[in-house]
Amino acid sequence: MANVGVLSASISGRTSFILFLVSFVHPQNAVVFQPSFLISNGPKVSAFLLGNTSGISLNLKTVSVSSTTGSTGSPSCVTEATRWALKTEQMGKSAIRVQLTLNQSLHLCGENETSADCCPKPQCVLETLQVSACLGSRPQASLLIQATINARLFPLHAGSDNNTVFPNQVYQPLGVCPCDLTSRACDVRCCCDQDCSNEDLKIFASHCLLGPFGGQVSPAPYFQCSVRSAENSPDWFPFLCVTSPPENNPYLGLFYQGDTIAARPGPSFQEPVLSAPMPFTPYIQGSPVVTSDDKYFTIPQMVLGRCSGAPVAFLENFKVECVTLFHSCPTSPPLKTLQKDLSVDVLNGQGGVVKVNLTDDKSPDLFLSSGQGERLRCETVTLALDYKFYWKENGITNISLTRTVGTVISNGSLTTRYSVVFLNGESTAEPNSGNPGYQVGRPVIAGILVNNTELIQRTPINVWKPVGDGLCSADSMKPVVFGENSTSGCLLPVGKENMTECDLLRETVAALQSALTTAAYVAQRGNPDFTTMTDWLNISFVTPNSSTAMNNYSGVCSDIPFHQRISVWSLTTSLVDGIPQREIQALEISYGMSTWALDCRGGSVSVCEDPEKRQLFPLTSSVTFFDVDTGPAKTRFQINFTEYDCDRNDVCWPELAFPFTRYYTGEPYFLSLAKGMILVFMFVTAAILGTPWRQIRQAWHNV
Repeated sequence: MANVGVLSASISGRTSFILFLVSFVHPQNAVVFQPSFLISNGPKVSAFLLGNTSGISLNLKTVSVSSTTGSTGSPSCVTEATRWALKTEQMGKSAIRVQLTLNQSLHLCGENETSADCCPKPQCVLETLQVSACLGSRPQASLLIQATINARLFPLHAGSDNNTVFPNQVYQPLGVCPCDLTSRACDVRCCCDQDCSNEDLKIFASHCLLGPFGGQVSPAPYFQCSVRSAENSPDWFPFLCVTSPPENNPYLGLFYQGDTIAARPGPSFQEPVLSAPMPFTPYIQGSPVVTSDDKYFTIPQMVLGRCSGAPVAFLENFKVECVTLFHSCPTSPPLKTLQKDLSVDVLNGQGGVVKVNLTDDKSPDLFLSSGQGERLRCETVTLALDYKFYWKENGITNISLTRTVGTVISNGSLTTRYSVVFLNGESTAEPNSGNPGYQVGRPVIAGILVNNTELIQRTPINVWKPVGDGLCSADSMKPVVFGENSTSGCLLPVGKENMTECDLLRETVAALQSALTTAAYVAQRGNPDFTTMTDWLNISFVTPNSSTAMNNYSGVCSDIPFHQRISVWSLTTSLVDGIPQREIQALEISYGMSTWALDCRGGSVSVCEDPEKRQLFPLTSSVTFFDVDTGPAKTRFQINFTEYDCDRNDVCWPELAFPFTRYYTGEPYFLSLAKGMILVFMFVTAAILGTPWRQIRQAWHNV
């Protein structure tokens, strides 16, 4: 049977493990020590007894070595009293770990100390031990241990357990002995440590730390001007050598002159001394927001193309939408959240904490039919988390959270929204859209006039946003953002009874379209003053033109304002740090008319007969931004010859140079340029190695 022996010995109080891989064969009932002989310089010794260990007892005694034969005699099963403790540990069916521990202190005896627990001389232990494995009274195997242990040497001033104060290296010079890391204690192998006695230095005098860490200055580098002499210096040396003092080296500041602080006094009945306030770190733009338990304040964000929890950065706004696939109702964040998980304490950056104020917003049932299979009905699902951080200077003054929860009926995916916005001060005002001009991607600021005042109350301008089943509702709106053209819509269910009252249907559709824009004024710039009317423009509403004679037949209604057009004219007025500042010059809202009729053809006859049936008609909205051109008038060539204008012609000749021109926007310019250069290289290579070049070389060779 093959076995592996392991030896571990402790030398000078530090355990060292030596692994021996031994393959041997022994009879089934035999036992053997591995190793069978070892030398120990420490107070702990370990070995293994391998084989059939059932019924085996271990006996320890001290033996003497013969000076003539060198033997210790035959093993004995008689146990003697020693200063070693024998401990065994079963490692399996066929292995026992044997460990010997010295039951004696290794410090030298004092002048008047007579205790037997100390060492009278530096060589504390010098003896030979024998461990016998006996089966009954017959020895089966033996282990010899030669123990030679010296007493431990302690410095005169042993280091205490007090904390070490690190002084500021700016105001104190570099330590004279860099490896002296322990105050008032000898550091091993640090030969320049002033705390080491002569006895200590004799132990590691031949193993001193080298280089700057050991207090020995390393030689100057070859590029120093003081190293090269005039005889062997290269020609570049006088111009490219470095002049620097030896004290200016890469290790400057890595070492310190440590000291200890006094122990804290015990409790007393005197008036307590107030401790200094705890230091705090003020927030700067981009630094992560931290909670009171020293953890990052995380919110689901888009990371590497997917939504996952990421720290919130100070003064960094974001808004993301995450799509989650689920086949069962969620039971954990972020789709299932508890108030205790959201109402956390956050460090405000000024030495205090602020608590997240949670407000719930109930949403109607959300029906999603994007999958196949049995529909799930999940209640109190978190649909949105909208955070508002109010800040002042380098701190956070308040945090409010609006959690939108609702019931989801779905068998597919769910889209949730997470947003963070930082607002200056403690007011509840919405963030600006630029400073001063509008920035692309920011909401268009609009409002209404408060009664009997000149104060503008902010109100958004919305367009349709199809969500869930696509039906028109208050939750299917999104604000208009500056500089982004869009067209969207929703579906309105209409039945036979609605088609019999066309006037009521027109009023209903007009009310739905008017609900998108309840504002009467629009801000010229992105940072308007809500108390100054000169910063605002009137919104122009174009009244729908209805025909004088309406042919309202059964199931047919004309002049339905199904489409709302929002036209915005903007002008670039200035540049701030290279960023164009745009102002809104005018905003107009008009409507497009359509005739609705129930489709009763084919299998849809029931819509025209059953009053409970409904047909879906689209309501659409669009926003278009126009740039007001204030430059010089265009020439006749610019007006007539449009084939070179990529904005007004389907054929764009500069695009023939794809991907070397910036007209190609399918990927970043540097990637398209690199791929284009690779194509040119392959073309040139093919031309050189092709038939024409081979014919040219052949003709040249013939000449």
